[in-house]
Amino acid sequence: MPSPTDAQADLIAYLDFHVEAGADAVLDERPHDRFGEAAAPAPSLRAAPRPEAAPRPAGLVPPPGSPPPAAPVQPRTFGRAASAQPDEAASDARARAREARTLDELARILADFDACPLRFTAKNLVFADGNPGARVMFLGEAPGADEDRIGKPFMGRSGQLLDKMMAAIGLDRTSAYIGNIVPWRPPGNRNPTPQEVAVCRPFVERQIELVDPEVIVCLGAPATQTLTGTKDGILRTRGRLFPYKLPTREAKLLATLHPAFLLRQPVQKRLAWRDFRALRTLLDGTA
Repeated sequence: MPSPTDAQADLIAYLDFHVEAGADAVLDERPHDRFGEAAAPAPSLRAAPRPEAAPRPAGLVPPPGSPPPAAPVQPRTFGRAASAQPDEAASDARARAREARTLDELARILADFDACPLRFTAKNLVFADGNPGARVMFLGEAPGADEDRIGKPFMGRSGQLLDKMMAAIGLDRTSAYIGNIVPWRPPGNRNPTPQEVAVCRPFVERQIELVDPEVIVCLGAPATQTLTGTKDGILRTRGRLFPYKLPTREAKLLATLHPAFLLRQPVQKRLAWRDFRALRTLLDGTA
């Protein structure tokens, strides 16, 4: 196979850059029902459309052998995602999350949950990674493109930095459990909406109960605000300890900076290092 020309190589690099940035969908001049298109058969298997017949005058009988008029095509959507009200969806999520007795059951329930629209725009459910018996649980906001493709949290550049941060205090993915407050990637890597977070919250709360960690580390403001109820930004809450009630005891919740934020502002790594040193002291003190 001949090697690409310089112009072709530049174009490939340009496309790769946009995919990494989250621009993985092409916009057209007219709107498309992507849910309906995804539910329809593949174009290669679809029967060729009949040419539209001219309107027939009223009172005339169609000639023998003429095809019956085609039925109007109804738009299709997946599950209840297009019609579920946020309160109804969150209530259903709470009921379903309570049914889970193990993490595997919870993952199966999430995979079948159809009231969150993110499920139908993401490639994979990104449930968790690491050791479910670990003493510490890390929680981020939502998966990115790499996580969506692989099906595990913190797999891209942010995940590589998180691995280094954990290694600096003697942790790795065999001694920590890692997840997100939203288990599906929002389109284009946008922030999840408050409604999407509210629908997914019962599942992450049940996930925390089943893991039963001693320390929960919230990476970034969305995870911290979701689990603590604070409205403060992460630069005000980082380094602080919050109580987190579990069914039989109280865990400690530590807020810190998200690795993606540190990649954008490397000067703030010194603050994250202080938080991780505090985490190490906390784990040593609760041994």
